[in-house]
Amino acid sequence: MPDLPAEGPAGGPEGPAEGLPVRARQDLLSRAALGVFRLNGRFLTVSEELARPAGLTAAWWQVLGAVLREPLPVAGIARAMGITRQSVQRSADLLAAKGLAEYVPNPAHRRAKLLRPTEAGRAAIARIGPGHAELATRLTEELGEEAFAETVRVLERLAAALDALGEQSLRSQ
Repeated sequence: MPDLPAEGPAGGPEGPAEGLPVRARQDLLSRAALGVFRLNGRFLTVSEELARPAGLTAAWWQVLGAVLREPLPVAGIARAMGITRQSVQRSADLLAAKGLAEYVPNPAHRRAKLLRPTEAGRAAIARIGPGHAELATRLTEELGEEAFAETVRVLERLAAALDALGEQSLRSQ
């Protein structure tokens, strides 16, 4: 995030009672964003490595993973994964062309078909399982069980907070 000029007490509200100066809050936001960007890059690299032996890309794995429990429309996958509908559409179309997923009728919406994995798609995901389990074990050993669980909770809270702020900004426009 770009470094923006800090507002002092006269330039804007100091916010909640924590008493952190605006500059310190901005620094926390920047550090959080940079950390998440770095994590995203690492997760994408690791995901590509895990998915490659199964004949998948990280993006295909992400889309197939979203529909393992139940078929979803492309827009629903995009919302659940926090990615664009167009990106999901491209991956879904390629998965369907390769026989790893298929479109089925959507009883709730005639035009927005549901995507679901085929048996070949489920088999590809299953081939990722051992590498995924090994990485989960290694991360748990590196961080410790409680710290790993807390990390996940904090990331989920951060995502929920950003979602809530995004919804608030949409309502205020």
